[in-house]
Amino acid sequence: MTFKDIFTWDGYSDQPHVIRDKTLRRRIYRSTLVAQLKLLLTNAALLPLIILRFSLSFMEKKTPSSEHFFGMSINYDKAPQQTKALIEELGVRRLLIRLPLSEMHRFDAYVTFIAQFKDYDLLINILQDREHVEDLTLLHNDLQRIFSTLVPLTCQFQIGNAVNRKKWAFFSMDEYLQFYEVAQKLKQQHYPQLVLIGSSVIDFEYHYSVRTLFNFYRVHYDIFSALLYVDRRGAPENRQMGLNLSGKIRLLYSIMALSAKTAQRLIITETNWPRTQSAPYAPTSEKECVDDVTYAAYMVRYYLIALASGRVESVYWHQLIAPGYGLVDHREGIKKYRAFDAFATMLHFIDGARAIALTSHQNLYRLTCHKETHTITVLWSQQQQTQSFKDAEVYSMTGKRLESTEVTISQNPIYVISKDRQ
Repeated sequence: MTFKDIFTWDGYSDQPHVIRDKTLRRRIYRSTLVAQLKLLLTNAALLPLIILRFSLSFMEKKTPSSEHFFGMSINYDKAPQQTKALIEELGVRRLLIRLPLSEMHRFDAYVTFIAQFKDYDLLINILQDREHVEDLTLLHNDLQRIFSTLVPLTCQFQIGNAVNRKKWAFFSMDEYLQFYEVAQKLKQQHYPQLVLIGSSVIDFEYHYSVRTLFNFYRVHYDIFSALLYVDRRGAPENRQMGLNLSGKIRLLYSIMALSAKTAQRLIITETNWPRTQSAPYAPTSEKECVDDVTYAAYMVRYYLIALASGRVESVYWHQLIAPGYGLVDHREGIKKYRAFDAFATMLHFIDGARAIALTSHQNLYRLTCHKETHTITVLWSQQQQTQSFKDAEVYSMTGKRLESTEVTISQNPIYVISKDRQ
């Protein structure tokens, strides 16, 4: 049985299929017992410090910045001819592009696609496969080829993706750390300008993040990354183990603050919600899926909550074109979902804003920021209520001007624009 037989790709949801062979799964589990013990002991030893550091984080004052905050993931295999025009229309300047090591036979085509965006702020997400995990010499050679070719276009590279999922080819965090060490050594020897990003743990499973931050491997993350999905919990304000999105971000940042292996820079490289009635393109079951309006509202609120935390440098939405979870459906021509206009509207009003503060009271959320000579207030509520706005312009989540002074505030954020007093 070859690697290609074991690790098969789901082209609908853009991720590997789950390993279904129970015999193989048991063999993988037995082979990683020592690594799992290291993970357990590391977390047990650090848990008191993490709890203490997290409790102190409530007193920290962070200054949020929207500069370079809004990012979007694009894919070579998703309508590459139309992608550039869609990105220009959307207005986003930070892009994440996946580059699978399993596709090195198509490397030149990927380079051509990436080169179209040379004037953008690019992050290349290097996706692992089992062959490169087991053959570190092959990994070294292919990373050297990638770095030498792409460094004129960008210096930012995320090493690995969803590293805590065995279907993504890493069987333990030790394997990931050995993988990352190869990139680290190349940077030290040949490419000091590189910005290496990891460890890219997916979901609220920070015990894996802890292991990647506390170990004896020669690794250092210039930026720390996470794939922080909250879709199974519904709204981004909802709680899991007592923590909502803001709390999860603060906890991860607290863990980072204890480690010498990372700069205190955090980005979220993947998040989204699955779309209802989009199977087999949705990456989850129908139970977790949301409709078009809810998807757009959750997306905007996720961004604004992460921004207001003051701890996240960038959030990359996954992704622009994907029928089951993106902003555009490309199956029969190009069809933009409501979230496309919602993202563009959010960029127009919030990108470049400063002095941001988020407050909540009786289910009403209020994000206040300043941009040029205007104050921008974004409002949403999990329970509908009506407010009156005078001497201000009010816009819907998708950018439509609301003419009435009496506005209903709902789960869909609205933008209230007022001139600052002189």
